[in-house]
Amino acid sequence: MNANIDISYSQMLSLLQQMPIRSQLRIGRTLTQQNIRAELNHFLQTFQTDEIAEEDILAEVKSVRRKRYAKKV
Repeated sequence: MNANIDISYSQMLSLLQQMPIRSQLRIGRTLTQQNIRAELNHFLQTFQTDEIAEEDILAEVKSVRRKRYAKKV
């Protein structure tokens, strides 16, 4: 069953503040996780490309590692 209630931010905040602290923390964690997922999905969609092949990335990584190793020796 779904229910829609039109309440303001201040009303929601007041309701949350009346809840036990553990419930408030659970809600906070849930909202944070949802936000992180949404941002990650947005990031992945924004930068999704077929222009760079995995072989090119691996070649660049090996090149950088060789240069760093050469500096250490």
